[in-house]
Amino acid sequence: MTELKTNEVIGFLKAAGRKLVNGEGREIVLRGVGFGSWLLPEGYMWCFPERGDRPRRIERMVEDLIGSEKAAKFWELYYDRYISEPDIERIAAEGFNSVRVPVNSRFLLEEGESVRYKERHLLLLDRVIGWCRKHRLYVILDLHGAPGGQTGTNIDDSANDLPELFTDERNMQFTIELWAMLAKRYKDEWIVAGYDLLNEPLPNWFSEYNDRIMPLYKEIIKAIRKEDDRHMIILEGAHWSTDWSIFGEKLDDNVMLQFHKYWNNPDTESIQHYLDKREQWEVPIFMGEGGENNKEWYAGAFRLFEDHDISWNFWTWKKMDKDNSPCQVHSPMGWDLLIGYLEGGEKPDAATAERVLWKYLDNLSFANNAYHPEVVNSLLRRPPVRIPAIFYGFRGENVSYGVSEKSGNPIGFRERDGTDIRFIESDRAIPNFQHGRGEPWLPDEKLCVQLSAGDWLAYEFVTSNHNDDSLYRISLRMLAPHGEGRIEVRLDDVSYGYAAWSGSSWEEVWLQESVRLDEGNHRVVLLSASEARHPVRIEWLEIMPWTT
Repeated sequence: MTELKTNEVIGFLKAAGRKLVNGEGREIVLRGVGFGSWLLPEGYMWCFPERGDRPRRIERMVEDLIGSEKAAKFWELYYDRYISEPDIERIAAEGFNSVRVPVNSRFLLEEGESVRYKERHLLLLDRVIGWCRKHRLYVILDLHGAPGGQTGTNIDDSANDLPELFTDERNMQFTIELWAMLAKRYKDEWIVAGYDLLNEPLPNWFSEYNDRIMPLYKEIIKAIRKEDDRHMIILEGAHWSTDWSIFGEKLDDNVMLQFHKYWNNPDTESIQHYLDKREQWEVPIFMGEGGENNKEWYAGAFRLFEDHDISWNFWTWKKMDKDNSPCQVHSPMGWDLLIGYLEGGEKPDAATAERVLWKYLDNLSFANNAYHPEVVNSLLRRPPVRIPAIFYGFRGENVSYGVSEKSGNPIGFRERDGTDIRFIESDRAIPNFQHGRGEPWLPDEKLCVQLSAGDWLAYEFVTSNHNDDSLYRISLRMLAPHGEGRIEVRLDDVSYGYAAWSGSSWEEVWLQESVRLDEGNHRVVLLSASEARHPVRIEWLEIMPWTT
């Protein structure tokens, strides 16, 4: 993992073979967050049921409750407060270097037969881009909801649950013209990293239209290049951006391919087809959305991207009443009345609804959010952080792990380059979630690793000046059912000490000494120093700032 430096964010970003380079030609990996539900409100981030699952339905509810004039004021304040300069300032301070801004076409387009733009909303885009320039964050512009809808689902604000972008020539033309306008407006804006043409086009149940994606991409790129020949083009695959079989010919010299990852295992096998396409096209690739999970999964998945030199963007920066995003918006008292109304219950009176909605607007501001630094620490592997033992590095044998010849028993290692992922039973499991769309998923087995004599695993983490002190401690959660298990901990190639435990119950074992670490990248290796007949199991390791 490379530490994040603000001087990386300088000049137009572009694809150079399989790498991204900045305006000075230096290699850069994007590490960012997405602004989900800001310019395209998503009902699951408001804890709303299906009748409030997309912008047009939420807008209808607000207008029904408080009238059109106050509803207009509500949305003006919503867009103004959801993302403000303090959000941008914190994102940059945490060490991220980019943001992805999902936009609904209805946010920018006046409704009608011809293309007319909402200048007041374009000014909001200008404003956030200006903040990002000031605080050194690249901006990815993402058309999250295209005219007519590119997915035919709630996430693109579809009117009829159909992908009418691909069935109505007028919607395709509006989309082309929209991108041409944005390219003309931002052609000289270097802080804009690139243009993400369509978010997650066409889930599998609309795959009959898949052959229309690439021709539309081609027409959009043609229109962009008439106005702007410097910004990078970002292309997503079909079916939630996971199906890259649509990518045939390479459409542009300055292009990056994007995939999304939510509910499956964080392992090399799950992204191998993306790595293969990177080799074939000789382009950089981007994990443009991943999250909606827990800190343990984040520590594994985002390590996976780092080890394979894949730029990434976490979804999402803030949402309501959840602690698995950096920012948590508190639901106001009475929010259940709005949920009940959407579910067919009694309609709150206008005064009550207005009070609830305006309190919600107060809660949106960054200063009023609950902040969860532990989420950011998991993404960046920055102490204090707990790393599940199964998420050692993804760079292969003799780099990220080693199996001793004398141990003769590599059980407990997950295979890096093959298809077999093996876990040893522990007493905890890591749940997973389908991007707000499904039930929790649990792996078949609970998770830990087992080390026999001479086996070792390597983990990387980053220290920064966010901590007031440079002293740290390390602990392991261990099980040694067959006699004393001893783990030597090596930190940056220096032996730091031993963790030892004997017993059939899990125990957190702290190393006795603290260690002073400079700011930057560090590598910790866990080496089994047990006797051959005493394998040891490890569930996680934790790296914490020293406290007296």
